[in-house]
Amino acid sequence: MLKSDDGEVRQAALNTMLTTAHLRGERAVRAAFPGVATPGNARRTIYDCRNTTSLPFAVLARSEDGPESIDVSVNRAFGMLGKTRDFFQRVFARNSIDGHGMRLDGYVHYGYEFANAFWDGRQMVFGDGDGRVFSDLTGSISVIAHELGHGVSEHTAGLEYHNQSGALNESMSDVFGAMVEQWTLSQTAEQADWLIGREVFTPQIEADALRSMKAPGHAWNVEKFGKDPQPDHMSKYVNMPDTYEGDWGGVHYNSGIPNKAFYLASATIGGYSWEAPGLIWYEALKASNSETRFQEFADTTYRKAEELYEAGSAEQMAVLGAWQEVGISITGVSAGLARARSRTAGQNGEATTAVRALTAQVQELSREVAALKGRVTAGG
Repeated sequence: MLKSDDGEVRQAALNTMLTTAHLRGERAVRAAFPGVATPGNARRTIYDCRNTTSLPFAVLARSEDGPESIDVSVNRAFGMLGKTRDFFQRVFARNSIDGHGMRLDGYVHYGYEFANAFWDGRQMVFGDGDGRVFSDLTGSISVIAHELGHGVSEHTAGLEYHNQSGALNESMSDVFGAMVEQWTLSQTAEQADWLIGREVFTPQIEADALRSMKAPGHAWNVEKFGKDPQPDHMSKYVNMPDTYEGDWGGVHYNSGIPNKAFYLASATIGGYSWEAPGLIWYEALKASNSETRFQEFADTTYRKAEELYEAGSAEQMAVLGAWQEVGISITGVSAGLARARSRTAGQNGEATTAVRALTAQVQELSREVAALKGRVTAGG
């Protein structure tokens, strides 16, 4: 957007970047002091900034016990914060972002043409978009869950926002964003499109989404901005300076690599992404630290898959094959053995799927027979 020929688009991009840099700085400071989290039984409160950048002067728009607002953005933010909160509670038994009932405050209509949504370490901030490239940021649950996912990472591994640990931080937020959306829609890994931020672009921008976990590098290809630069393999890893201009070492670029690994593991295991794959990734996150890199995280997911589903299980082999396919071999497991085990896991997975389908058919037939017997008995 900064390279656009449209002066208004360039200015909106510059304003968004400067404000986001400031908010990210606040998030980094708060991450160093976890005690600042405000307890509140995960209660939601939405405030209206009225297109200013002053959070203290925002007005109350909707509370947990209050009525709906006439403002669509307020209600969307309120609803999506609730869905994300409920996901973590019901799927991972996690009480809000910090695990201790942290209250969920959201601020809508932040700034003028602010084209971003952001978790600043204490609350969610939503911009209205610039109206030309980006639309209202409250419209995408995957983006909202992504941002809240940063809070979860802060309160677990504390992944530093630089280089590979920063790319893992971004990837885990995409993983959470995808899972929350799929959970909300009751979609299986096969049914989902694995797009992050499908709703954020305005109709005049021909782009699928901000990112694609299934196909990193193929979320958009727009004449104004070029092609999605995310790599999907370590051979395409993007080396950038660890500066703001360099995206802190390419954190938004290289997150495509672990993103693809999670998609592949989910697709191979089958079923719902938030079950086996999500649990493995979540447990691996909790076992990570601030400097964890791709190799360490991959090894941890492999180990967690064994702890949760036993050695040589279809789940562990799916994890093994997923990382291998993005160019990361699990430490201590030869590439040849990985390929052989992955093929076996795939065959076992197909057999398991067939058995499950057959079982479901038998159960349905049994129900039909029981119902028929009931009608015969009732008829004397």
